[in-house]
Amino acid sequence: MLAPQHPLDSLLSRQSVGALEEPAPHGADLDLILDAGLRAPDHGRLRPWRFVLIRGEARVTFGDCLAQAVKARDRQASQAQIDRPRAWALRTPLLIGLGTQIRPGHPIPEIEQLLSAGAAAMNMLNAIHMLGYGGMWVTGANTYDAQVNAALGFHAPSRLVGFLAVGTPKATTPAERPERLAHVVEWSGPLTSS
Repeated sequence: MLAPQHPLDSLLSRQSVGALEEPAPHGADLDLILDAGLRAPDHGRLRPWRFVLIRGEARVTFGDCLAQAVKARDRQASQAQIDRPRAWALRTPLLIGLGTQIRPGHPIPEIEQLLSAGAAAMNMLNAIHMLGYGGMWVTGANTYDAQVNAALGFHAPSRLVGFLAVGTPKATTPAERPERLAHVVEWSGPLTSS
């Protein structure tokens, strides 16, 4: 394998990877990933991030928790809908619950506390990729479910912002990237509507 030509080549090749297998990062690699999360921008040094590691046999219990949350939200849910999150928890080598300990009424606005957790997630995803693993940030109904939040120790106003699914990529194909010019403008003064 050729060495990257530019220090950012590794970063620019990062993409979400959903097809994961063992091994998941552990030991020093996992410590580096978590430490990268702790280097996220943090207005006011609130350190609002909380990371919950779900691995090994705990995935069985967590999968059951997710299935129960689906049933509680939707009494008409099919067995397939109930089993889907359970199977996801079991096949994912490592799940990292990402949460924010919100400090309501603090001079640092809540949105900035949440954005700090998002920045931590991105730092961790970059570290996961740079260490040769794969990951994906997953949200959805279970992320916002009070029962799931409580099971992981998040009580309102604190909350989950998602899960990082982490492991070794089974296979990846380069993802198509958006055109830069479709997302960037050069500002030269106030815009006026006509």
